[in-house]
Parts: sequence; C-alpha cells; structure tokens
Amino acid sequence: MPSAKTEQEWAERVRAYLKAELRKAEVGYVELAKRLKKHGFKDETEDSITAKLKRGTFTASFLLASLAALESEGVRLEDV
Repeated sequence: MPSAKTEQEWAERVRAYLKAELRKAEVGYVELAKRLKKHGFKDETEDSITAKLKRGTFTASFLLASLAALESEGVRLEDV
C-alpha cells in the first residue's frame, strides 16, 4: 500500500486501522475503556473514545495502549 501523502490521510488510515482491530477483537468502546484502565488510561470513557475515533486524531500512546488492551500481536505499517 502506498504511503499516505498528508497528515489527514495518515489520521484517517490509523483511525480506520484501530476501528478494524476493535471489530476483529469484537471489542466495543465500553469494553476498550475498561481495558485501557489496566494500561494507565484511567479517564477514558465510551464518549471520549467515540470522540477520538470520530475526530480521527489521538496520541500514539492511546493507539499503542489500545492495541495492547486488544492483545494485538503488533502493527505492520503495510496494514495501516
């Protein structure tokens, strides 16, 4: 897959990737919020996660903690 050309394209691809990982793991936003608490994200709620994914922008630490919470094996840039 060709590299994104703008920051907006990167944001959209990462947002879509995380949403796909959530679907694959069959985890909703409420469950993700619960799991993120175990990774130090105590203030995340269903609403805050919804806003982040709708907006399409969030920190790398949120992305990595979410993938850890989903027990993801890793991220390949080709998949993003």
